[in-house]
Amino acid sequence: MRVELIPQAANVLFGVPEETHAEIVMLIDAVTKDAETEPPALAAAFGEWCWLVYTVHGDVIEVLDVGCAR
Repeated sequence: MRVELIPQAANVLFGVPEETHAEIVMLIDAVTKDAETEPPALAAAFGEWCWLVYTVHGDVIEVLDVGCAR
């Protein structure tokens, strides 16, 4: 699967501390490996401190929002 981040999500991803950045990347990786689940039009994944909101279009995961509680 290919991952695309909208510019606002990319800005957040690259503006967070390293440990938070790693958690968001882990969430993105987990979503790309979950090929068995058919996500709804809008889906979310949550980690210990972070989350991401995404949608799937064929073989493309479009990350719409990322954030952290830290």
